[in-house]
Amino acid sequence: MAANPGARGTARPATHNPHPATVKAPLILSGANVVLPTGTVKGGQVIVDGTRITSTAPRNAHLIDVADHWLVPGFIDLHNHGGGGASFTSGTTDDVLTGIHTHRLHGTTTLVASTVTGDMDFLAQRAGLLSELAEQGDIAGIHFEGPFISPCRKGAHSEELLRDPDPAAVRKLIDAARGHAKMVTLATELPGGIDSVRLLAEHGVIAAIGHTDATYEQTVEAIDAGATVATHLFNAMPALGHRTPGPIAALLEDERITVELINDGTHLHPASLQLAFHHAGAGRVAFITDAMDAAGFGDGTYMLGPLEVEVSEGVARLVEGGSIAGSTLTQDRAFQRAVTVDRLPVADVVTALSANPAKLLGLYDTVGSLEPGKLADLVVLDADFALKGVMRRGEWVVDPQLG
Repeated sequence: MAANPGARGTARPATHNPHPATVKAPLILSGANVVLPTGTVKGGQVIVDGTRITSTAPRNAHLIDVADHWLVPGFIDLHNHGGGGASFTSGTTDDVLTGIHTHRLHGTTTLVASTVTGDMDFLAQRAGLLSELAEQGDIAGIHFEGPFISPCRKGAHSEELLRDPDPAAVRKLIDAARGHAKMVTLATELPGGIDSVRLLAEHGVIAAIGHTDATYEQTVEAIDAGATVATHLFNAMPALGHRTPGPIAALLEDERITVELINDGTHLHPASLQLAFHHAGAGRVAFITDAMDAAGFGDGTYMLGPLEVEVSEGVARLVEGGSIAGSTLTQDRAFQRAVTVDRLPVADVVTALSANPAKLLGLYDTVGSLEPGKLADLVVLDADFALKGVMRRGEWVVDPQLG
């Protein structure tokens, strides 16, 4: 998603800061409600020594009082196209870093960079650029959303650039990503779809069902072939019907599937979100942003590939046709809404924002929970669940200035 240099955003984009404020490590964050995999500890503490969480406080540890606050793991976003006025699909390296930093300011300490539909050679080139950032540790990998999607459910993708998921074409993108392809969204009912799912599974890449017009039966076939994620469930797929249940029923009922949800109040009715949590359970939900350039930047006119997008009051829609074109969501807002509006348990929200994505990406041994030995990626929230501080790898991205 490419921001138009003439975008009418009123906010300034966040700039990439390669040298965030160094924490006084070791330190003890004490007195908060600490959300752990085993439950919430009231008046608990998290000890940080260098880049890691530890179980024992060194003698010289600096104490920070975070009473009346919440400590939760850093957020992990599986599906994100940009922010701060910058695109992961078409921006320069510095642009991509700006987008990454914008989301870090909102608590996303681990991010998968998503591309949108484009020419195959162009996407392969983008994969090369993004793989360099993955090698540097700036992103956790690459998600290709398109071009292997259904023209019937294209959403804000250019129909002229769509193509069937031929395994050779899918392999081209995997190879271009140099081991950093994490997920590919496919309309698995298209010619080559099932073979491509098997190819992805063989290479350890997540096959995600999305932008699809598949039937219930076709979706079951794709899951049996190795698909494990539903790309933004409910959006860009047939609605749930009582005689034609379509992909939604198949994706919700199968324990092998993790369902992505965009909790911005625009993409989903609250009842749909509740349905997903009730049927799939917190252990199979991953909150995502599907953010585009305007996240953390402001309203205005943007370009989504060759398509013009108007962002008004934080909602992005195609100028022609009015389809929703990604979101301007940040994960701190998704967290706060889930707890205060949707009334979901805090522990379930933490699971959906941190633990589940970490497990999907194979990173749960280092991130996704506040446990000794893991990287010190955490978010400080106040009593109303508003973001107050962000730490990544033991360094403050947003200093809460407490204690």
